[in-house]
Amino acid sequence: MRKIFALTQEGRHRDRVLEAVKHEIRKYLKRERRRELPEGVDFLDFDCRVGATKETAQDVHLSALIGQLDAVAREGAEQAYVEILAKPGVRRPRTDVVRDHPAQSSDAPDDPASDAPAPTA
Repeated sequence: MRKIFALTQEGRHRDRVLEAVKHEIRKYLKRERRRELPEGVDFLDFDCRVGATKETAQDVHLSALIGQLDAVAREGAEQAYVEILAKPGVRRPRTDVVRDHPAQSSDAPDDPASDAPAPTA
C-alpha cells in the first residue's frame, strides 16, 4: 500500500479524519495477515514509511507506524504519505538462549528440601 491520505476534510473534525485513516491502515494490515503464506515462510513482515510527503517519509517499525502518523498530524500537515510493503519473514532459531536456569548449578542438588536440617522434636 502506497497512499497519500488527506488529513483534513470539509465538514469533518480533524481528529475523526485521522481516526478513519488509522482504521483503514489497521484494516489493510489485518487483510494482509489473513493471506495464505507461501511455502517456507513463517510470517509476513512489513516495511513501513510515514511522512508528510513521499520525499520526507521516514522508515519506521510497524509498531511505531500509528505513533508516527500521529506526529505528522500534530505538525499540522494537510496530508500524510503512508507506505506499507509486505515481505516474507522466516523465523531463525535463537542462539542466545541459556538452556539452564542461572540459579541452578551443576553441583547443586535437585531437591532443595534435602538441604534443610531435619526437624527436631
